[in-house]
Amino acid sequence: MHFLKWLYPGMKFKRWLLLFSAGVIFVSIGLAIVFNYKYIGVVEEAIFRLFYLTTGSYYYAVTTIAGSAIVVLGLATMLAATRQIIKSVISVLVPEGSDKLVEIIFEKRKLNRGPAIAVIGGGTGLSVLLRGIKSITSNLTAIVTVADDGGSSGRLREDLGIIPPGDLRNCLVALADTEPLMEKLFQHRFGGHGELAGHSFGNLFIAAMAEIVGDVELALKESSKVLAVRGQVLPSSTERVLLAAEMTDGTLVEGESKISLAGKTIKQVFIKPADVAPVKGAVEAIHEADACILGPGSLYTSIIPNLLVQGIAEALRESDAVKIYICNVMTQPGETDGYTACDHIKAIIDHAGPGCIDIAVINVQEVAPELRELYAEQGAQPVVPDVEAIEALGIKVVKANLISETNLVRHDPGRLSRTIMSMVYDLKINSDRMRLLDYYIMSESIKKLKD
Repeated sequence: MHFLKWLYPGMKFKRWLLLFSAGVIFVSIGLAIVFNYKYIGVVEEAIFRLFYLTTGSYYYAVTTIAGSAIVVLGLATMLAATRQIIKSVISVLVPEGSDKLVEIIFEKRKLNRGPAIAVIGGGTGLSVLLRGIKSITSNLTAIVTVADDGGSSGRLREDLGIIPPGDLRNCLVALADTEPLMEKLFQHRFGGHGELAGHSFGNLFIAAMAEIVGDVELALKESSKVLAVRGQVLPSSTERVLLAAEMTDGTLVEGESKISLAGKTIKQVFIKPADVAPVKGAVEAIHEADACILGPGSLYTSIIPNLLVQGIAEALRESDAVKIYICNVMTQPGETDGYTACDHIKAIIDHAGPGCIDIAVINVQEVAPELRELYAEQGAQPVVPDVEAIEALGIKVVKANLISETNLVRHDPGRLSRTIMSMVYDLKINSDRMRLLDYYIMSESIKKLKD
């Protein structure tokens, strides 16, 4: 029965049902005392007479049986009444029905007890990861790059002077718990040839909300309510930044959208101005996280720009969280041509400093030959998992089959999230055990000192 779902562990419903039952019992006892039990005696005598007339004999346990039947009837009545009260409330608050409400409550209770995760990145890769993790924990913070200057985001950035909303929108939609129509609405791009052409409705919504409330961070918070977002989405900074790259030949390329089009090898990237302030909530989320995850996403234009914001890389290095880097499956033309997995990691360390990665998650699943050929035509190839080179840097490697192959080679949200969260839970359990062991050793040491 669907109603039994209300009795699942963690629903915080059974306690109130028991309290309701206790109230009924107290009322019953009180009424019995008020009427000096005389009416109960009358009922008991009537039961004896009815049984005698029916069977022609006395059976003294009949009152126990009758009493038990009345108790069962009372409990059934209480449950039925409680169910109807709940249905009455549900019909107003959740028109979709009680099934939806039970699932919402159960998910909220379960997800709120999940580990705290901070995910740093941007682009499509970040939203893929978020879609998987949101089904395991709602203690989730997505820290998103603000260096995008192309497409709809770039136009709004120039026209309205706001930080680019595109990657923020993708993360909001990825974490949303809304109807499919709302997701389609936020991702819808206007056609035609006018000024609206190419703009995403979600970008315009965030831009409008920012003008109304006067603050981008608050605008994201209010937008999260509309989409029923699990967790929170924060920009790494609310200040406008320009991403620039120095190439190995000494040339300088400015603008995130122009870096991969330059056709040159990147030496390093940096932001202008270099001293932009981070969002306070982003720094706090990194410090309070059980795990901080970098990627997946474009190495130089999605992941590293966040680490260049003043205070973000420092918070990452100082955090007690386990730091996990999810390496891309394929190289990116004009950005990571010929890069191995170790090359990706070295680039992050060069920009953010040592101590920002503890574990690297590397895909070892083979890419189908037809897809390899398709990507090779675009200048991309599978990232080589050079495990020994990574371990030589003092970083643990987790190898897994993570690809979802359709007409594109991307991380599978389910496989990726299960791999990440199993690591987080294992590390958390081991960490708790170590804390208990440390506490035991400290206690024994104190005892010896006292002795």
